Amino acid sequence: MPDGQNANGIGSSVKRKEDFRFLTGQGRYTDDINRSGQTYAYMLRSNQAHAKISVDTTAAKSADGVVAIFTGDDMDVGSIPCGWQVDSTDGTPMREPAHPPLAKGVVRYVGDQIAVVIAESLQQAQDAAEMINVTYDSLPAMVDMRSALKGDTLVHSDLDSNVVYDWDIGDPDEIDAILASAHHVTEMDIRNNRLVPNPMETRAAIGDYDRAHDSYTLYTTSQNPHVIRLLMGAFVLSIPEHKLRVVAPDVGGGFGSKIYHYAEEAIVTWASQQVRRPVKWTSGRSEAFLSDAHGRDHITKAKLAMDADGNFLALKVETLANMGAYLSTFATAVPTYLYATLLAGVYTTPAIHCNVKAIFTNTVPVDAYRGAGRPEATYLLERLVDRAAREMGMSQTDIRRKNFIQPDAFPYQTPVALQYDSGDYGATLDSAMKMADVDGIEARRAESAKKGKYRGIGYSTYVEACGIAPSAVVGSLGARAGLFECAEVRVHPTGSVTIFTGSHSHGQGHETTFAQLVVERLGIDIDQIEISHGDTGNIPFGMGTYGSRSLAVGGEAIVRAMDKVIDKAKKIAAHIMEASEADVTFENGSFTVAGTDKSMAFGEVALAAYVPHNFPHEELEPGLDEKAFYDPTNFTYPGGTHICEVEIDPTTGVVEVVNFAAVDDVGRVINPMIVEGQIHGGLAQGIGQALLENCVYDENGQLVSGSYMDYTMPRADNMPNFKVGQQSTLCTHNTLGVKGCGEVGAIGSPPAVINAVVDALAELGVTDIEMPATPEKVWRAINDARAQAAE
Repeated sequence: MPDGQNANGIGSSVKRKEDFRFLTGQGRYTDDINRSGQTYAYMLRSNQAHAKISVDTTAAKSADGVVAIFTGDDMDVGSIPCGWQVDSTDGTPMREPAHPPLAKGVVRYVGDQIAVVIAESLQQAQDAAEMINVTYDSLPAMVDMRSALKGDTLVHSDLDSNVVYDWDIGDPDEIDAILASAHHVTEMDIRNNRLVPNPMETRAAIGDYDRAHDSYTLYTTSQNPHVIRLLMGAFVLSIPEHKLRVVAPDVGGGFGSKIYHYAEEAIVTWASQQVRRPVKWTSGRSEAFLSDAHGRDHITKAKLAMDADGNFLALKVETLANMGAYLSTFATAVPTYLYATLLAGVYTTPAIHCNVKAIFTNTVPVDAYRGAGRPEATYLLERLVDRAAREMGMSQTDIRRKNFIQPDAFPYQTPVALQYDSGDYGATLDSAMKMADVDGIEARRAESAKKGKYRGIGYSTYVEACGIAPSAVVGSLGARAGLFECAEVRVHPTGSVTIFTGSHSHGQGHETTFAQLVVERLGIDIDQIEISHGDTGNIPFGMGTYGSRSLAVGGEAIVRAMDKVIDKAKKIAAHIMEASEADVTFENGSFTVAGTDKSMAFGEVALAAYVPHNFPHEELEPGLDEKAFYDPTNFTYPGGTHICEVEIDPTTGVVEVVNFAAVDDVGRVINPMIVEGQIHGGLAQGIGQALLENCVYDENGQLVSGSYMDYTMPRADNMPNFKVGQQSTLCTHNTLGVKGCGEVGAIGSPPAVINAVVDALAELGVTDIEMPATPEKVWRAINDARAQAAE
């Protein structure tokens, strides 16, 4: 599809259509919705990480305004399912314990739901919850993954181990032989810190049972309403899909945390049938810390083997991945198919082995968070490469260039299953180095030294995989759903168009970007286009938005549906203009008979489709409404280079990011302004992980970073003015050539930041700083290094 056919088409920085309603306070979020006769739900949550419980609700049921109180004993429903089955390499099935929406006899993390109180007001529900008497018989809490691995105490007593699976990719014997004979082996212990997602809008859900039709509507803050309908309806509540409508209205950010089917959605839907009234629940911020799925949390040992010239020979990785107390929807896929398969990175490492042990602990469930496995893989690789360069006496750029996959090597088959279709990693490195003014770093380092500060520069060259696909492959790997996308293009009689898409927008700008695709393909005005999403009652089907799949999968489905519209419209136009269909061309919104002055505007053909007075009835049905499903043949593979420059004050340990350059290959850019905004947001989150954010539990399983008093979020004054650019190669297996941009900032930036910190302190002998590189941690590293040097 060519660029630039229309001023508001592909390649134009069109202002976001949806922003007017958001900026004027007219967005419609789940908490804005109120149903007639609505009640309010409050979740009583466990204050212990692991305990047997008994619950007495007698006094609370008589409290003012209480409509009903339910516990796990009352809610006889199915288990919340995991969406991806990953079995151990030896064939042992994945350990998948029951996950009741309300705890049944045992709580397994602080925040586990014990009871739901439904009342006429939220305050009355909260007051009544304080009257519930919960008796806890405490059990040992497994918080540390290494302790949980030993299995002295089981998170789930009906299982024989705390290991969910013990999974491998690659040949360990081959890797060990290469390591034993290599000229040099770089080794590192790497921790990827646990994060709390913190989208601006907290989760909310409203269950509304329609007694007249014996049907249900769930309004929820979801990134994929059709998946919620499938999982909740089929597995938890046994509601036929035609009796269950799921609506995800405007959603204020997700970052992965709103992909999953949560207990609260099932609870309010089920409870609405029990009380015969709508039931509304909205999470508080402190509650979100205890109930939203967390992200990351890996502990890894890694070894990189090299020859005398610095060529990578083999990589060995052993990872412990925290699953929390229960298996969230996509949790099991993150450290396997979205992490281990990316360990080749942008390099030609010929042999790779990765072992992943997924571990149950008495903590909040862990699942995908912006990047989902790809940031973990990139951080591991880029920290390892940075250390390897220092140990081999090579520059950070030379060691990378020596091992890059070259542009003429594509399609490139990695040793860890994936086949990359396109890329030019040297070009993104060159562009980023120029943008970052790498040549001037020593002069800037000298200026910092004059002020008594340290300055360093860090590199990160990465690749990621987006648009998880194809369904047949992921199905063989354990996915319990397809990973296609669906779109319907409905042309109205006047020529305006409504797009129904299974992709869901929660900040990405779909209502603009998807409209630009329509402008480019159909040649109509952007104000004549409506994008509809988020309602299973309107959308044919869809798999939602995550993994930067919206354009690569959802956008391609829209294009294919538009092609069907054009094909039918050509037949109509040919009939009316008394020409052969083969002679009719479509360009810039007009159907033209080749070699003549005969033409019809798109709107004229649309009207003819719905007012079929002169219509090929023997060939076509009236109307102009087509849909398409698109199942990709491969992932897409964005990549790029991020270069970070930091200045460190040794008296306080404060790290200031003074410069940041990011050059990314996201394929064809549909809207440069939106892409830049997505990258800025990802960079902020990546820098937040590297320097500030850390989710911490004590030995008893209490979340000690459970509010913004103890969990530090990035702010504007933590960020420099980012320099971003694109150096694009086109995806070869979708007609748009797009790859995805929503996660690249969060993937490439954390190792760039930490590599810069290490570079700044390298003269002191500091070789590693764990994320987050907080002032206390950096100050201690500086002073420990100075003390050691003085001995």
